[in-house]
Amino acid sequence: MSLQVLYECRIDAMHLVQILLPLNDNAGRRFDGKAYGRVRSELSERFGGITSFTRAPAEGVWKEGGHTTHDDIVVFEVMARELDHSWWENYRAELERRFQQEAIVIRAIKVEML
Repeated sequence: MSLQVLYECRIDAMHLVQILLPLNDNAGRRFDGKAYGRVRSELSERFGGITSFTRAPAEGVWKEGGHTTHDDIVVFEVMARELDHSWWENYRAELERRFQQEAIVIRAIKVEML
């Protein structure tokens, strides 16, 4: 991030947007790295930068239908001054299609730059 962008971030509140993507498809096969590269490129181009947590996957655990399910995930983060809910809804739907998922978690957290 440029110093100008960092300076502007200090003045205004920002949103940290996190995208949680599965490491494997529903059959347990690992997704091709190109799928994540595409996401990285798209978000970097739109938001001017991205942080990717891809080396040590995180583990998501939840209860569904009486049994515990887990998923290894990778996390992408971008900073945005404003949230375009319509754009994010469309992008989430596109990622769900690409990664063949019923639901992909995209969440936003309001942050203050220090």
